[in-house]
Amino acid sequence: MLKCFILNISSFFKTKPMIQHTKSRESISLGQKAAFGAGHLINNLIPGILGVFVLFLKTSAFGMDPLLAGFIVGVPRLFDAITDPVMGYISDNTDSRWGRRRPYIFIGALFTGIVFAVLWQINEHNTEMFNFWYLLLFSIVLIFGNTIFSTPLIALGYEMTSDYKERTRLMSFANTIGQLAWMFVPFLYILIPDNRYFDSQPDAVRNIALAAGIIIIILGVLPAIFCRGIDASKMEGRTPITLSNVWKSMGQIVNGMKQTFSNKPFVKLCIATFLVFNGFQIVAEFGVFIINFYMFEGDWVASKWWIALFPAITAAYTAFIAIPIINWMANTYGKRKAFIVATLIAIVGYILKWWGFDPENPYLIFMPIPLMAFGMGCLFTLMMSMTADVCDLDELQNGMPRKEGTFGAIYWWMIKVGQGLALVLSGLILKLLGYSATTVTQTPEALLGMRITDIAFPVITSLLAIIVMRNYSLNEKKAKEIKETLIKRRGTL
Repeated sequence: MLKCFILNISSFFKTKPMIQHTKSRESISLGQKAAFGAGHLINNLIPGILGVFVLFLKTSAFGMDPLLAGFIVGVPRLFDAITDPVMGYISDNTDSRWGRRRPYIFIGALFTGIVFAVLWQINEHNTEMFNFWYLLLFSIVLIFGNTIFSTPLIALGYEMTSDYKERTRLMSFANTIGQLAWMFVPFLYILIPDNRYFDSQPDAVRNIALAAGIIIIILGVLPAIFCRGIDASKMEGRTPITLSNVWKSMGQIVNGMKQTFSNKPFVKLCIATFLVFNGFQIVAEFGVFIINFYMFEGDWVASKWWIALFPAITAAYTAFIAIPIINWMANTYGKRKAFIVATLIAIVGYILKWWGFDPENPYLIFMPIPLMAFGMGCLFTLMMSMTADVCDLDELQNGMPRKEGTFGAIYWWMIKVGQGLALVLSGLILKLLGYSATTVTQTPEALLGMRITDIAFPVITSLLAIIVMRNYSLNEKKAKEIKETLIKRRGTL
């Protein structure tokens, strides 16, 4: 078993086919994997920094009502219900010399970086409602730009390889790079309050937003430059993309969405992802408050390193330990079994947080991490790999054009809308539990409620996700049969 694991780790970074007769589109170069991973890093960096900034909105830095702060990040996600499927359709049907996806990734990265920087140029002396409406409106614009970038990016990943196991290796590699965002973003909790570097916390937010905008642009354009998808030059069934054609094709867009939702394996993937990811997101910031208010009695100076280290070490463990193990599990025992086992391991980790967040021994905070890391580690590594398999099934059932863009749009729309609802619910739950954004300490009742909720939500949703995935049917054998049939039909990978 150890030997198999070591061999799998080496194959995780391989850049050349192991067998001479392997087709070119089955193997992806290290450079393309790295560029695709850079796009995933941006997809994690944006919500990561937003989460930190929104937390400071709820503290004395800006003093905004937690429910309003939740609406700022939650409401714009509802617009994804329209923009994501439309962008998926446009991407699927685009015919350009640069391919179906890459032009949008390039433009979307530029637009998103600029808007992100502008979004957070707010003044703490403005009225609460002025800042609320400013942030809400620009957040909607940010969502629009991020859709232009992320929907084609995800679709590009689905079509970069036709190999069942290489898909998992690609998503593992990309997810590992994406975890770098979660390693560095938590240290903003330390940087923002440090008056050695910034005049005030709001000043820190404004300057960090400018730097983040530049990083988004630089890293975001890399997939557009270096990654290659399927050769769509002779793909049949596409509609020419014009403004009038897109408007006239709303019926086709809706029909494409119906086809994705009639795909039972895909629906299972969406539901399971929605449950696991958003069960975690609802309580994502609770850990910050529990560490500060429960373990350190509201002393942000004493708690800041622990607040940063807990998610950073979790991300590092996820990237370099959990994901390679999950990759090995998936390519040895199958993706469904790997998901179920990894999620069960994560559940044990969530439960251990009850004893890990101990005011008497702060070092116990690291005890749940090796197990919790398997939750997020398995989710996008396996689910995105399985969604690529689903795209083959859809082509078998519904023909051309392939709909990676539509499947990616629907999949991430489920995540983003769920995330938006989770963030709104998070603010509502905090308010119901008695959390106050303007006080130095919290009541014992509020802290107890946060501790229970912090464990209960991810445990319950993870168990439900396992139930959903227990009969997932698209295994390796079936995926290879579908691939062989498609090759015979169109004569190419």
